[in-house]
Formats: sequence, C-alpha cells, structure tokens
Amino acid sequence: MRRAPEQASAPPLAALAALTLVALMLAEPALAHDVAEGDKAFVQSTGGAAPLPFLYLGAKHMVTGYDHIAFLVGVVFFLRRLKDVVLYVSMFTIGHSLTLLGGVLLGIGGNAYIIDAIIGLSVVYKGVENLGGFARLGLNFDTRIAVLVFGLFHGLGLATKVMDLDMSSDGLLINLISFNIGVELGQVLVLTFVVLLLGAWRDRAGFATFAKLANVALIAVGLILTYVQVSGYLSS
Repeated sequence: MRRAPEQASAPPLAALAALTLVALMLAEPALAHDVAEGDKAFVQSTGGAAPLPFLYLGAKHMVTGYDHIAFLVGVVFFLRRLKDVVLYVSMFTIGHSLTLLGGVLLGIGGNAYIIDAIIGLSVVYKGVENLGGFARLGLNFDTRIAVLVFGLFHGLGLATKVMDLDMSSDGLLINLISFNIGVELGQVLVLTFVVLLLGAWRDRAGFATFAKLANVALIAVGLILTYVQVSGYLSS
C-alpha cells in the first residue's frame, strides 16, 4: 500500500517530461541545424587555425541541437550495457564525422530542407522502433546500420550549413577537425547525463509508462521537424 502514491504520480510526471520535450521542439523547430548570428560572424571573420573556439562551437552545436539529442536519446533509451551504448554511439559518430568532414572538404552538400526532413524521420524511426512498431509489422532492421546511415545524414545536414558560412580555407582542416571533436564531446556530455538518468530510473515504478510516453513524444518531435522542413522546401 505504501507504493501507491509513487505509482499514481509516475504517469503525470512522465507526461510532463514528454510534453516538455515536445514544447521545446515546438518553440524553435527551425533551429535544429542553424547557427547563431554571433557564431556566424566569428566563423566568417576567422582566417587561420582556431582549434579551441571551433571545438567550443562544435560542443555548443551538439548540446543545443535538438534533432541530434532527440535521435540519440532514442538510440540509447533501452540500452543497459555500456558496450552497447559505445557501439551504437560509435556508429553514429562514424557516419556523422564522415559526411561532416568529407562534405565540407569535398564541397558535397544537399538541399538543407530535404536533409533536415530526413533527420526528422530518423527521430520518428527510433521512436517507432522503441515502441516495437516495426516488429509488429514483421519488419526487421539492423539497428546498427540504421544508426550509421542516419548518422551520415546528420553529418551531411551540418556540413551543408557549415559550407554556407564560407569558412576561410586557411586552417580549414584543423578548424573542421576541432569542430567535429567538439560535436563528439558535446555528444558524450549529453548522453552521459541521459544514460545515468535512465539507468537510475529504469527499475523504478512508472518507468514503463514513462518510456511509452517519451517515445511517443519522440515520434511527435520527428514529425514536427519533418513537417517544418517539408513546408520550408515547398515554399522556397
């Protein structure tokens, strides 16, 4: 009988957490891959290697990149073992780094609206998979490959934005590598907090309800991102 209050309060708490995530995404959906005006001015005025500032910019982008965070939260949501977390995050990192560095250095980009719409669908994919939606349809995807492929699109989306900044060719490689390292450091920072929080809560009453609501919220977030980008593409 003593556990009843905790169980009763879990669903409202879970609903609040899920709705807060959706509200954050609704507030500034177009900023998923955008760069602050002050950061744009710094990048465009920098001529030469500046590894520490670019490392900071990379970490800042990751921590404030709602689409990255939403996707990666979905990836690690039900992972219990550290080696699994490292495996899946590494697959995303490999894909993200390849297209970020290769895209900028080789001048390979794409339509930002289309790429960001695909990134929105990556969030939908993880939410549906976490809820067992594909399994119910008899569809089996190799999640490792899916995370790698979506990582490629996440990196390509960022590369497209970086190329729009017209970075100086002087020190470009060092600055890009520093930026990419910053992105990965920001990723580690965010995921460490998320994994510890989920690990501490996983075996408590109410987690199953929270998990369902949170992944429904991920799907909603992904659909919102996709809708915004498709609308932008059609009106551009």
